[in-house]
Amino acid sequence: MFILVIITNILSSTQLGSLNITIVGPPDNISEIMMNISNNPSAMQMSIIGFLIEACEIALLSVLLYTILKKQNNVIARWGFGLWIGEAIFVAVKQLGSFALLYVSQEFVKAGAPVSSHFQTLGGLFYELMQFIYDGQMVFYTVGGILFYYLFLKSKSIPVAISIFGILAASLGFVGEMLAILGYNIPLIVFLPILPFELAIGIWLMIKGTRDVSEIMKH
Repeated sequence: MFILVIITNILSSTQLGSLNITIVGPPDNISEIMMNISNNPSAMQMSIIGFLIEACEIALLSVLLYTILKKQNNVIARWGFGLWIGEAIFVAVKQLGSFALLYVSQEFVKAGAPVSSHFQTLGGLFYELMQFIYDGQMVFYTVGGILFYYLFLKSKSIPVAISIFGILAASLGFVGEMLAILGYNIPLIVFLPILPFELAIGIWLMIKGTRDVSEIMKH
C-alpha cells in the first residue's frame, strides 16, 4: 500500500505538473495556468480522479498500520490513525478546489481570456485554497508518520535504520511545513527524504514483511 500511494501520487502530480501547477508558493502566472487547464482539461480531470484514489489508499494504509501497530501503544496508534485519516480527507477535499479551478479556467477562455478580470481573481483564490489544504495535509501526514514510524521502531519489526530514517524524514518535513505556513520559502529538498523512505519501507514490507505480525500483535 505504501508503494501504491507513491505511484498514484506521482502519476497525479505529473498531470498537475503538465499544467504548470505545483501547489508550492503562489502561481507565477495564473492566466497562463488557466489557459493550460482549459486547453487540456483531461489532465486536471485525471489528477482529480488520481488524488481521490490516493485518498482511499491512504485511508486503507492507515487501517493496516493501526491494526499491526496498536499492540505497541494503542493511544499512539489511534492518534496516528486519526491523523492519516485526516490527511486522506484533506487530499479528497483539495479536489473541490481543483474542480473549481477547472470550471473557472474554462469560463475564462470562453470569455476571451480578458487580460484583467474577476476570472484571474477567482483562479488565484482557488489555487491558493488548494495550496492551503495541501499544507494542512502535510502537517497531518508528517505528525501521523512520526507516530507510526516510532511504533515501527519500538516493535523492531523492520530494520531500525529504516524506522529512524522515517522519523527523521517526517520530522524534517514537519518543520519545513511549519516554516512554509509562516511564510518562509522552503526548498523542495526539505521534503524529498520522505519519498525514498516510503519506497524503502514499502519494498521491505512487500518482500520481507514484518518479523512476525502475529507475534507483534501479541506484545
